[in-house]
Amino acid sequence: IGNSSVLTCLTKGQITMLIWKITPKAGGLCTLVYRTDTNMTHRTNCSDNIDWTFRPGLAPALEIQQVGIAQEGNYSCEVASTDGNFHVMYHLTVLAPPRLSLYCDEQGSPMCEAAAGKPPAQLSWVPESSSSAEEKGHDNGTVTVVSKFTARSTNVTNVTTCMVSHPAGNWSQSIAC
Repeated sequence: IGNSSVLTCLTKGQITMLIWKITPKAGGLCTLVYRTDTNMTHRTNCSDNIDWTFRPGLAPALEIQQVGIAQEGNYSCEVASTDGNFHVMYHLTVLAPPRLSLYCDEQGSPMCEAAAGKPPAQLSWVPESSSSAEEKGHDNGTVTVVSKFTARSTNVTNVTTCMVSHPAGNWSQSIAC
């Protein structure tokens, strides 16, 4: 989320037409068409952060600026050229790093929350805990995971650390309740 992504097509020979067909998981089909004979581009039903990127010496590519969850889906490029027709398909998966918060509940137990991650974050405790995590899904495809620290023995240190593991990164925070 938030990064830019550039998708390229396989091209050989002189391009006559290039079409991107974007089928997001949510929303309608977006198409971008480029014709070399008229040097014209046309776009239908595409968000403002999806556009062509033209660079000297390179085939026209598709650039997605500030990638968001709404851009997740299939991206198909079809090229007609003097050497034939070419097709390439991408499946864009968007990772949303969770927001980490660590706090003490009303009983003085440490609580760890990894909010709005995609996919769901994995939570663990130091020292080890016999707690289990609860997940709450959101409409946008993200998931919030909450875990309460439950000590396995009574001679546990006062400071506990929540460790968050996620494809977008790993984080930890410590607290004394």
